[in-house]
Amino acid sequence: MAVNGAPPPPKKRRIGVMTSGGDAPGMNGAVRAVIRMSIHMGCEAYAIYEGYEGLVQGGDLIKEMQWDDVRGYLSKGGTLIGTARCMAFMERPGRLQAARNMVSRGIDALIICGGDGSLTGADKFRSEWPGLLEELVEKKELRAEDIRPYKTLNIAGLVGSIDNDLSGTDATIGCYSSLERIVNAVDDVFDTASSHQRGFVIEVMGRHCGWLALMASISTGADYVFIPEKPPRPGWEDQMCDIVTKHRKRGKRRTIIIIAEGAHDRELNKISSSSVKDLLSKKLKLDTRVTVLGHIQRGGQACAYDRWLSTIQGVEAVKAVLEAKPETPTPVITIRENKVERMPLVEAVQDTKDVAKAIEAKDFDTAMRLRDAEFKEYYNSYMITTSTDHPKLKLPEEKRMRIAIIHVGAPAGGMNPATRAAVAYCLNRGHTPITIHNSFTGLCRHHDDKPLGAVREIEWIDADEWVNEGGSEIGTNRTVPSKSYRGKDPAEDIAKVAECFALYKFDALFVIGGFEAFTSVSELRRARVDYPAFRIPLVVLPATVSNNVPGSEYSLGSDTCLNTLINFCDVIRQSASSSRRRVFVIETQGGRSGYIATMAGLSIGAFAVYTPEEGINIRMLERDIDTLRQNFANDKGASRAGKIILRNERASDTYTTQFIADMIHAEARNRFESRPAIPGHYQQGGKPTPMDRVRALRMAIKCCQFIEAFQPQTRDEIMQDETSASVIGIVGSEVVFTAMGGAMGLETVGTDWEDRRPKDELFWMKMKDMVDVLSGRETMQDEKSAGGVLEGKGGKPTIGRATTGDLMT
Repeated sequence: MAVNGAPPPPKKRRIGVMTSGGDAPGMNGAVRAVIRMSIHMGCEAYAIYEGYEGLVQGGDLIKEMQWDDVRGYLSKGGTLIGTARCMAFMERPGRLQAARNMVSRGIDALIICGGDGSLTGADKFRSEWPGLLEELVEKKELRAEDIRPYKTLNIAGLVGSIDNDLSGTDATIGCYSSLERIVNAVDDVFDTASSHQRGFVIEVMGRHCGWLALMASISTGADYVFIPEKPPRPGWEDQMCDIVTKHRKRGKRRTIIIIAEGAHDRELNKISSSSVKDLLSKKLKLDTRVTVLGHIQRGGQACAYDRWLSTIQGVEAVKAVLEAKPETPTPVITIRENKVERMPLVEAVQDTKDVAKAIEAKDFDTAMRLRDAEFKEYYNSYMITTSTDHPKLKLPEEKRMRIAIIHVGAPAGGMNPATRAAVAYCLNRGHTPITIHNSFTGLCRHHDDKPLGAVREIEWIDADEWVNEGGSEIGTNRTVPSKSYRGKDPAEDIAKVAECFALYKFDALFVIGGFEAFTSVSELRRARVDYPAFRIPLVVLPATVSNNVPGSEYSLGSDTCLNTLINFCDVIRQSASSSRRRVFVIETQGGRSGYIATMAGLSIGAFAVYTPEEGINIRMLERDIDTLRQNFANDKGASRAGKIILRNERASDTYTTQFIADMIHAEARNRFESRPAIPGHYQQGGKPTPMDRVRALRMAIKCCQFIEAFQPQTRDEIMQDETSASVIGIVGSEVVFTAMGGAMGLETVGTDWEDRRPKDELFWMKMKDMVDVLSGRETMQDEKSAGGVLEGKGGKPTIGRATTGDLMT
């Protein structure tokens, strides 16, 4: 026993979690994931309250956490375990006291969610750890045998920051929730600005990082943006006023300027929101107001992305500290597109500091490069779409194309912003953008209607208002080319489509939509042999709430759907929890893809998720009902134990949402109640979320550039090029174009045609296991090990699911 009474080494590993620095939406989700994953892995979990202050003070500020202690955390804003500045930890005596407190509690692994300063402090703490322990022995506060089990301190970092200012990751926990606050505020300003033809200068957070300002500008179609990494060139006053004047002459009734709080010119002189307002008022005589959003950007519930990001990163952090060796560099958990990765913390922090140094040195090109390639790409894309007067971007006449844009499938958030971006890009390059209204049926049946047909050349001002509009402004439906004219003879209908393509001299087709869009391009590609009009570049940008288009792990509209669905579920959960003993079975959309149900389940902490891929059977329901009975019996109505089960609309033809709710009610034996809830088409959402808007811009421009690459080729060469009909998509950590045709094309090896979904859905299928782990639901692996056999659709064995050790690898 130690001099001060340190306990003997615990049999189980103990993992501590803390939040530090500024609060950010999603931090609670990270804490919940770390606590429950630690317990699931056989460890004991501790929450360190009030950040580093709690680590130094110890006592009741370091508390062992049980499974139910983090119930309800996902839907809460801020950080429920607190955060505080701690000057004591910045000095060695403070860190010495923190080390003593950790050893006294038997904690040898620490997961910190905070900004770069907090994570730097953690890495310093780890590097000093052996010396701190030796000093504690020298001072006789601990004995040598007391510190022997704790020679190594394992640490993992999670980046919680609304600024998204850490290099090496696409997103930090909280940044998209903050962006959503900003975008919602600007969307609301639109109405007043347009009504009075006013200008608004909107100041957002970001002292050293312009991510929020840039992404808000993309999401709202702002006329001008000021960010620290890319200050305007000398004469910016005239440039900004010229852009605003041109937009006004084209018919734009509102002017929106977004400025980061750390904005400056190239001499590092501060550019304030009030100075920009004065410039517009005096030079353009424009009635202009300033809106400083302030801390409203930081608070509130986490959006869907931040909920599932914080959850999967929390799980990964637990794995990281359990797998770490003494020589393993302290990792920070990052995300690239859809792939969770580990990066050396020191490297990420140093790259972030190098950005600030580059700005101070007025080396702004280096500052942009160090942010990451995606940040610079977004900035360039924004500059292209905010104005169409870029003479240097115009192509020679002989290289200009007539690019048709069409929506196919059900409406999805992001369709309109993608179309707007494509139109702006085409006009900047000298191309002629052409919108096809009401999909292929509009093309075949109404292309030459008078006074206005379905095939229309479009101007910048026509599409500019679509930046925040949901649905499809040019109309969309599920009809594919082979059923688009009379709907009786596929050959006749395909011939009519080819006739219209030739009549309007399309040089390329940009298709935005879901599985029907994928099917449509497949039909056109296969018909190239008979119809030269189809021997043009064909590209699909996935846009569907189902996220079931082969070739991509992400579709426009899926994030909008998820946010709409979790808001619905949060309200339902409140009802379920208020009545203490109620289970809601909520039906989600998604067709035969369980993506939406699974990701929503991860974001709300659902008890169970039923998907078409896994199927439903009586043993599964029996197991879940038994678990519910046990949960409610243990809870005794004392801790607001409402439960939510999510069921995909096509998970089973027999076990419907109503049937499952009735079955639970009948088997509950009056211990709890159950209710069905079906949000239906409400899930398609209203205005697109910021994520769907910014990704719409980026991917639409990439599609246009993809089309331009085929301009030098003849039509016969295009037909022979398998990549000329492709799907743009996010796969792992990259944005890629994947050919549809050929022996290894998506149509042959990547598509489950019967169930209308990709053959490979491993990205989110691993999330399904995570839902079960973090809800405490008995997993399929448990049932299999007990001798049970699960069957999927049609009695076939279900898709194999990963064990806990495989999650997100």
